[in-house]
Amino acid sequence: MAIKKSELYSSLWASCDELRGGMDASQYKDYVLVLLFIKYISDKYAGVPFAPITIPAGASFRDMVALKGKPTIGDDINKKIIAPLASANKLSDMPDFNDVTKLGSGKEMIDRLTNLISIFENKSLDFSKNRAEGDDILGDAYEYLMRHFATESGKSKGQFYTPAEVSRIMSQVIGIDRDNTTAATTVYDPTCGSGSLLLKVAEAAEKDISLYGQEKDSATAGLARMNMILHNNPTAEIKQGNTLANPLFKQDEHTLTTFDYVVANPPFSDKSWSNGVAISNGNDKFSRFKEYGVPPAKNGDYAYLLHIVRSLKSKGKGACILPHGVLFRGNAEAEIRKSLVEKGFIKGIIGLPANLFYGTGIPACIVVIDKENTGVRKGIFMIDASRGYIKDGNKNRLRSRDIHQIVDTFKQQLDVEKYARLVSYAEIEQNDYNLNLPRYIDSQEPEDIQDIEAHLLGGIPQRDVAALGTYWAVCPALKDELFGDCGRDQYCQLKVGKEAIKQAIYEHAEFKSFTDDMNAHFSRWKTTATIELKELQPGFTPKALIIGLSESLLQHYAGLPLIDAYDIYQHLMDYWETVMQDDCYLLAADGWTAEPYRIIQFNKKGKEVDKGWACDLAPKGLIVNRYFSNDQKTLDALIAQAEALTGQMGELEKEHSTEDGYFGGWDKVSKVQVQARLKELKHDPDAAEERQVLQEYLELSAKLSAVNVKAKTAAAVLDDQAYGHYKTLTTDEIKTLVVDDKWLAAITQAVQGETERISQRLANRIKELAERYETPLPVQRQSVVALEDKVKTHLEKMGFAW
Repeated sequence: MAIKKSELYSSLWASCDELRGGMDASQYKDYVLVLLFIKYISDKYAGVPFAPITIPAGASFRDMVALKGKPTIGDDINKKIIAPLASANKLSDMPDFNDVTKLGSGKEMIDRLTNLISIFENKSLDFSKNRAEGDDILGDAYEYLMRHFATESGKSKGQFYTPAEVSRIMSQVIGIDRDNTTAATTVYDPTCGSGSLLLKVAEAAEKDISLYGQEKDSATAGLARMNMILHNNPTAEIKQGNTLANPLFKQDEHTLTTFDYVVANPPFSDKSWSNGVAISNGNDKFSRFKEYGVPPAKNGDYAYLLHIVRSLKSKGKGACILPHGVLFRGNAEAEIRKSLVEKGFIKGIIGLPANLFYGTGIPACIVVIDKENTGVRKGIFMIDASRGYIKDGNKNRLRSRDIHQIVDTFKQQLDVEKYARLVSYAEIEQNDYNLNLPRYIDSQEPEDIQDIEAHLLGGIPQRDVAALGTYWAVCPALKDELFGDCGRDQYCQLKVGKEAIKQAIYEHAEFKSFTDDMNAHFSRWKTTATIELKELQPGFTPKALIIGLSESLLQHYAGLPLIDAYDIYQHLMDYWETVMQDDCYLLAADGWTAEPYRIIQFNKKGKEVDKGWACDLAPKGLIVNRYFSNDQKTLDALIAQAEALTGQMGELEKEHSTEDGYFGGWDKVSKVQVQARLKELKHDPDAAEERQVLQEYLELSAKLSAVNVKAKTAAAVLDDQAYGHYKTLTTDEIKTLVVDDKWLAAITQAVQGETERISQRLANRIKELAERYETPLPVQRQSVVALEDKVKTHLEKMGFAW
């Protein structure tokens, strides 16, 4: 059976446990990723003629397995595996598997490396068989590990990785796609890190293109080379060196190579960028600063941006991640910024949330460069996407909906209030070429104005009710149902109690009609999706499937009132990430088969223990709900009965566990103790009441035992019925279980929850307004007087004069 993506990831992450404690995450990532790389290329290319990767004889993963347990394992890996592979494939900067300072010495190193190799021996990690065509499951696993390593590497060591979400945005806003690329299309990243950004551009192009990257750190450059191979880009050219001081992609000693696309996530505000950069007469030998000026010596943001500009062809396009300071800082940077604006090179600026990147928490932006259309560009398109994210541990993360909304808005140049607009050059000039986004886009929520007259005299301001106009447009009669005249112009009062607001909304005929329309709207999409999903055949591409499904759902909800289409889209994407993606990889490999398997674990003595069974594609619950629902109801009733009896016993125990109670002083009330106590009291004429309580406890205990036996028997029978039923399932029945009962049932529930949230938002706002103005000043005064009188009366009774 094919391995699930989530299981692959967890298996690989487990390998890190073998190294934790001995070194920093920024170091142990090198060992784990090299093992992943060697296992992958051995499975895929060993013995394959004319393969893009050469596996020398004696240097495969199988040969590495033979080294397990040997006293010289570290040195042998270096000499017999790493060195031949590196030499044959022009790899460099590989980690030292014989480094005692990181891996320990003697038996510690032997055990650590042996265990690490053993993890990759898992039969389910046969990478030659667990790969859906067009879906780079191993490349994704590499990406997963890189993200986790970056998370653990600390503030100063996580910069080798650009978050995949940001990379996806950049790859799409530069305009690269299948229609405008060929094998000759070139993409360059001057600070490529582990290569993730380059690979996202290649993915967006949807075809083979030429990738080039340079990385200053030697170990990270090695990771980038392996990353390219794992992502089926073995011909990508990665060079190691300082891009600003010694650019290695150049036509001659004074001319940089130019590319169709350039993307980069350079180190923020690099204080040592000018080390080794020869500057004379306001320029360097590659003319990167000509016509713009030299960036500040202690801040390299514009040095990298100008390198990108110089590295682009005459119609080239690029994108660079930079800190927000580049948009407004003065002096030399202000002059460079002005020159770039006047030349029309800056197509757009996308402001991102803070705390997205590893190694820094400061907010950043994407500066989009386009040399092709400078003559017709009328301004700079700006997006403030700083508020669209979710918390993910100690970092923020862009959701699928945030990425999609940014890309849609940018590509279509949409004017969206408080989010995006095209800012004219004239307006930018009026602001002295300051490009700080808040100058042009007010993304803050409007202040919730307090109405003084309403606080004084009561009533809800009509303007606050009118501000909910999007709801009244859908349910015009609902407003009159909720609000009535209060006797003053421009004010109204609530006609229902605060506790009844939500119910009044949810049960109103117009809102019910809206809910029914939304349910019917989703059902139309679901009907089409059901047909498509049930027609899936082995070998399909899961990524292509989810792209098609999600895009169709997003378009289906575009323009509907009260519903945010991106919220609906996110529900599908969340379910894909947590459940559906794994299912689809299983389907792509094995087809519509649902075979249960035993769960075998090992106890502390190393013996196998059968922990039951499971079926990933069609879990037991689906079988039971569809075919054995009556049996499940019987079992549920027994479980409920047992819980009720347990509750009664608990109440009885609690009632008599006081210091002088019948159970008082007992460490634990048990059947054996109760029976022993009853035996003691058998002939005590004064203990009739205590005997009655103890006997009641025993009767409840006996009933509970009998019910538990019935429940255990019923559960075992149901378990056997469900397990046996898998053998009888037809392909169509499996499709019904998976598509109807599992996938679409979960997605339907999530999407239909949106109408509940709509009513909740409206109810909360109305309740907020009602509570804000429900106690006007005269009423407050009366309350104060009444309280004063009450206090005065109490004080007088106590003998104090008022």
